[in-house]
Amino acid sequence: MPIKLPSDLPAFDVLTREGVMVMAEEAADRQDIRPLRIGLLNLMPKKIQTENQFARLIGSTPLQIEFSLIRMSEHQTKNTAAEHMETFYRPFSEVAETGEKFDGLIITGAPIEHLPFEDVTYWDELCQIFDWTQTHVHSTLGVCWGGMAMINYFHGVPKHLLDHKAFGAVRHTVLDAASPYLRGFSDDIVVPVSRWTELRREEINAGGGLNILIDSDETGPCLVEDPGHRALYVFNHFEYDKGTLKEEYDRDVAAGKPINVPANYYPDDDPSQPPQNRWRSHAHLLYGNWINQIYQTTQFDLSKIGS
Repeated sequence: MPIKLPSDLPAFDVLTREGVMVMAEEAADRQDIRPLRIGLLNLMPKKIQTENQFARLIGSTPLQIEFSLIRMSEHQTKNTAAEHMETFYRPFSEVAETGEKFDGLIITGAPIEHLPFEDVTYWDELCQIFDWTQTHVHSTLGVCWGGMAMINYFHGVPKHLLDHKAFGAVRHTVLDAASPYLRGFSDDIVVPVSRWTELRREEINAGGGLNILIDSDETGPCLVEDPGHRALYVFNHFEYDKGTLKEEYDRDVAAGKPINVPANYYPDDDPSQPPQNRWRSHAHLLYGNWINQIYQTTQFDLSKIGS
């Protein structure tokens, strides 16, 4: 079954060309089934690129998905056209006011790692969103900074600044192969990493009720389950396209910023060579497993979610 998207959203054409099953809202409304409602709270500056990345993953399951784009109420993006934001996004204040509920919510990362959480301009509203997920969302997925913010809010786990950027296609180990979120995973996987901060496994283990599912000796925990808050926290970027790390590297080189070549990404670590995507299959597995777990456990009656 396809992902339900507005026919004029850029992701509609992008995913259609890639062979992802996409359905216009008008056609989806004629089907006598309840699609899963998945929201994307998009905190990234490149909104359209991020929409495409996540829509591609959640649109590859056999279920019909209704994809909703959400933004912070007061924060204004400088990198995406106002027309796009006005057409496709709703502020969280409007979503909360309507009382609507979601089967799943993805909270993305944001390029504000260097700031203490409480210094982020929209931190107070984001904390309201975290609380709101407990009554209005069946399962929440926090990605990179979004996951760090959630685990800090609910469990007090701090983030720590690194002296150099964790950057590259990093090998990870699956710690809990029996987890429903890791069905089909290899024991050893590659995941894109791009961050200036880390979370430490001993502090996560001390947080209480948390389960580290994927870990790396090099860059630390990658995926953490929080059953008590019906949440997953993924601190790295399964959703990245093949060229995303390259774009980040080229941007920093052009700006004269100190940046290491992303490790294990280019053949022979040579940035003149085209990079390779070695994580795509596990990205689809993770998001497909998340969607399947939502489908198996969510309420058919949306109004009962969170009760």
